[in-house]
Amino acid sequence: MKRFCFLLLLAFTTPWLAGCNKSPAVPPVAAAALTPSLPTEAQPKLPTIKLWIGTKEMTTELALTEIQERTGMMFRTNMAPNDGMLFVYGAPQQVGFWMMNCTLPLTAAYIGSDGTILEIHDLEPHNTNTVFSQSAAVQYVLEAPRDWFKSNNMPVGTAISTEKGTLRETFFSRRP
Repeated sequence: MKRFCFLLLLAFTTPWLAGCNKSPAVPPVAAAALTPSLPTEAQPKLPTIKLWIGTKEMTTELALTEIQERTGMMFRTNMAPNDGMLFVYGAPQQVGFWMMNCTLPLTAAYIGSDGTILEIHDLEPHNTNTVFSQSAAVQYVLEAPRDWFKSNNMPVGTAISTEKGTLRETFFSRRP
């Protein structure tokens, strides 16, 4: 009973984690029980922005709302070689991604507030085990086709910017 109460408390006090869909920091079975509104179909293509990862350009969908983040790449059956999906968080934090209902093999780059890649993780299709960041300083996550970062020689420490400037300027600049 104590464990159930702890898991329930953890589910409501821990910020949502993201991935092919956002999952709470509880086991997938408990997450499904606590999240009755899990997506049941792929979302339409989201608004895009061009990113520069090092010297490479990528067209990236923006998952900015809770439902867009929760749905992510769920149920999608294809992804162009230089396409991705960017998740933006309001503040640096530890994140975790899982691949529930995701058919495509992906790689996720966990990115710090300064726009540099902190960690890179491969994600397996349909795997409901959450891949947590080691760092609590993640503010952005970029999902890309499997091995995109490796094949384009973009290791940890690579800087990412947008067509509008740095990630911080693009998503958090104060405008009058």
